[in-house]
Amino acid sequence: MSADEVLTLKEVAMLLRIAERTAYMMVQRGDLPGFKVGGQWRFKHTDIEDWIEAQKHFDRAKRERWSK
Repeated sequence: MSADEVLTLKEVAMLLRIAERTAYMMVQRGDLPGFKVGGQWRFKHTDIEDWIEAQKHFDRAKRERWSK
């Protein structure tokens, strides 16, 4: 998968191992970075990878804060 590849909603859902409906709701709320092309959601692979990294750091900071 190339870094500048554009993914469909279905592909993002498979990558994140979540239901398509969950991915749809997340992008609708602005929780996932995406853009519409012809009325359908698309995602840059690099944006999804960056989002995953940000979620890992957010979760780690939240756990550290709660463990104090």
